[in-house]
Amino acid sequence: MIEWLGPILIEYYGATEANGFTFCNSEEWLAHRGTVGKPILGKLLILDDDGKEAPTGETGTVWFEGATNFTYYHDDAKTAESRDETGQRSTVGDVGYVDEDGYLYLTDRKTYMIISGGVNIYPQEAENLLVTHPKVMDAAVIGVPNTDLGEEVKAVVQPMPEVEAGPELEQELLAFCRQNLAHYKCPRTIDFEAELPRLPTGKLYKRLLRDRYWGDTKSRIV
Repeated sequence: MIEWLGPILIEYYGATEANGFTFCNSEEWLAHRGTVGKPILGKLLILDDDGKEAPTGETGTVWFEGATNFTYYHDDAKTAESRDETGQRSTVGDVGYVDEDGYLYLTDRKTYMIISGGVNIYPQEAENLLVTHPKVMDAAVIGVPNTDLGEEVKAVVQPMPEVEAGPELEQELLAFCRQNLAHYKCPRTIDFEAELPRLPTGKLYKRLLRDRYWGDTKSRIV
């Protein structure tokens, strides 16, 4: 897009909670491809599961400090979940890392995390890979119930219009994943849909997919 339109595009990241905001222009993005920018509202922190700052380049939960002290309407429990023990830092559950220049890169959402046999798996890596396959139009990766592991990794794929869905395509895509990802990150099975549910903004509506497999059983996906 920058090559087509010129260096007039900007990239930014923020939430409706206004707990923090990052920004970069086209020149900065070209020098830090994939970034959503540097913080211009709030202090940016990448924290591990123990609440400690993650080293540069390592993935953790994205937190901000010192921006706005938002609260969720009539939901004290959700407000409390978004804060650390000091009450000064907040998160909306996004996952990412910063580079040596302080630019933020998003990698997934914590609510999408799959816990399979005690191992934390972020599905976006498999999704990003699957959509590069020439026979795949769209893909979603979710955790589905597994009696022994708690959850297992499943992909739901929208094939290209001229591609026939079925066992052969499933095996081809599974092999493609195993060639490019650690095996524990790969889907165990793949289902096919004519079209994946997306909001008007383009955001994948994973809850609709999740409900087909979980029913009334609880998972973290919203």
